[in-house]
Amino acid sequence: MQITAAVVHEPGGAFQLESVRLDGPRPGEVLVKIAAVGLCHTDVAARQGHLPFLFPGVFGHEGAGTVVAVGEGVTRVSEGDTVVLTFNSCGHCGPCTARAPAYCRSFTPLNLGGHRVGDGSSALSLDGRPIGAHFFGQSSFATHAVADERTVVKVGSGIDPVVAAPLGCGVQTGAGAVLNALDCRPGTSLLVLGGGSVGLSAVLAASVRALDTVIVVDPLRQRRELALQLGATHALDPAGGPLVEQVRGILADGVDHAFDTTGNVGVVEAGLASLAQRGTLGIVGVPSDPRAVLPVSLLGLQRVGASVRGIVEGDSDPETFIPELVALHGQGRLPFDRLITTRPFAEINEAVSAQARGEGVKFVLTLPD
Repeated sequence: MQITAAVVHEPGGAFQLESVRLDGPRPGEVLVKIAAVGLCHTDVAARQGHLPFLFPGVFGHEGAGTVVAVGEGVTRVSEGDTVVLTFNSCGHCGPCTARAPAYCRSFTPLNLGGHRVGDGSSALSLDGRPIGAHFFGQSSFATHAVADERTVVKVGSGIDPVVAAPLGCGVQTGAGAVLNALDCRPGTSLLVLGGGSVGLSAVLAASVRALDTVIVVDPLRQRRELALQLGATHALDPAGGPLVEQVRGILADGVDHAFDTTGNVGVVEAGLASLAQRGTLGIVGVPSDPRAVLPVSLLGLQRVGASVRGIVEGDSDPETFIPELVALHGQGRLPFDRLITTRPFAEINEAVSAQARGEGVKFVLTLPD
């Protein structure tokens, strides 16, 4: 079938809406009509060439919509189901069988390879030539996507696809950091470094867990104000003085948990230095410099027993965790819809620019029926 997709022809190039050919679903695949798709920093980083993906190619990894066809052997969903698309995983390696698919040993080729792992084919072609596809098992910057069955999560028709879309990556990453990876307990404290969609999703999850102190750091006043509205107890401007001093002015002994979404080495160092004894720093932000290091001296006497861990996709098993997040939203306990700003799919480049300017927290692109 011919569909419309946002194609990027070269690293750093603009998204160009073009007619491309999409093959039907093969065994184990699902064809989804996309109703809404979130715009994530990872999409922008991949477009810039910072991730190993094929050009020309189609990105997008927070799709939501309706199943219109299923390939042979598919059991998770049926035609007509409302679904969220998320990251891909193999299903049979050690982490996958331990219900930790975010740490799948084939994560990179399955999500960033730009083609099917089995035979190297692509579901997408332009002018008769295969192009990069299967981004996070979906490539949902398009009117339709062929997705691997393991990326597809049924959510029911009661949730708006615009609201559901960010569950595929951003919301599950931030909320999962608090609920799964750091497993923050009631009455503890959390420092969130960066007030974007991932950081503010962590703030919302902190309210679900009834944390006592939630400190958000962000340079944008509007994001600090939103953080307070969403349940943060304190919102700090990094320009207001040394960050560690600001944090320890609130909690002299430091925080139990810190969560970095920035990838800024100086900010990560400040987060580590703000930990209490036996505190934990979780990191999802990726430094632009692959040689970046953290000084071991920061794990000094004030932070005896402290630990640092990387977090991927909020330690989520999407098949179970995304429905949990949908249920929390339905109960009014996780109002992540307050993070969303919508733009038509045709305005994808304008949405990228607006997000870079801080004019919205989470942009979701809407597609026509």
